[in-house]
Amino acid sequence: MKLCFDQMEETAMPQFKGGEKITYSRFLADGHNRIMRNRLEPGATIGLHTHTGNSEILYILSGSGKAVCDGVEEHLGPGDCHYCPEGHAHTLMNDGTEDLLFFAVVPQHS
Repeated sequence: MKLCFDQMEETAMPQFKGGEKITYSRFLADGHNRIMRNRLEPGATIGLHTHTGNSEILYILSGSGKAVCDGVEEHLGPGDCHYCPEGHAHTLMNDGTEDLLFFAVVPQHS
């Protein structure tokens, strides 16, 4: 199945997971996976959250930011991939000067 993110409506999610500012998302959710292309403006964050019943894979397309996973800080840029396994906690923040654009997949675990 081909997904055309540019043809999907962008959804604004203010203070997503308790974060700062707005997370913008274009996504498909089918009950098994959530497949997203997300955007964080400079200074925006996704709040710290624990993955229960799922995990998350983030792939940075453009911009720069950092993730904190189980207290460990990781600087991220284009081409970097961040993985948060089930049962672990992470947050993501745009600490750069341009939008942080990233692809994310959240598979649901049985």
